[in-house]
Amino acid sequence: MRRKSRLFALADALRGRRTGVTAEQLAERFGVTVRTIYRDLDALKDAGLPLRADRGRGGGYALDKSYQLPPVNLTAREAALLVALGRMAADLHLLPFGATLESALDKVRGALDASAQRELLGVVDRLHLIGVPALPVPVAVRTAVERAWFEDAPLRIKYRKPGTYIAQARQIRIRNMVFDRSVTLLNCIDLDSGEDRQFRLDRIEQARPHQAA
Repeated sequence: MRRKSRLFALADALRGRRTGVTAEQLAERFGVTVRTIYRDLDALKDAGLPLRADRGRGGGYALDKSYQLPPVNLTAREAALLVALGRMAADLHLLPFGATLESALDKVRGALDASAQRELLGVVDRLHLIGVPALPVPVAVRTAVERAWFEDAPLRIKYRKPGTYIAQARQIRIRNMVFDRSVTLLNCIDLDSGEDRQFRLDRIEQARPHQAA
């Protein structure tokens, strides 16, 4: 990648996140030396990009908190890939938060002008992504899991273990999610025992935020 192209890509990468990223991480991403990244960052600062460097754990280079992001200008090619991947995830129910995904895809489409939208439709119609559909999960459960995930909130669930007919009540906090073919796994802290536990999303029969109890 030529330096001019790398500078644009580096600026986009920094705009795409507000948390710190180290020079070592950027060097690995762009396949250059750390010294080259330092020169590139200096060039971006000289061009007026409001960069700051935070020290300590979780620190690194980031844009100043007062910096406002410009409107996103997507090409039809970029939008087509986002829409195709998002549509596949929605159709296969891979993610718990389907409604939020659909809303985001509408905004991606809406960011394009009429000509780019026509091109988008042509590209998407020629993309066929096939995967394994996720096991069915009630909409109310998906909605509660989405809220708990994004708000990092406790969640009350009724969970049915394999080979049992009675669902047990649990209080959990989701650490992360794993999408394994047809199964969505929630890696959680069991707030009743303090232990790390794993729950299958399709075996959660009821879910609601802890504060709603």
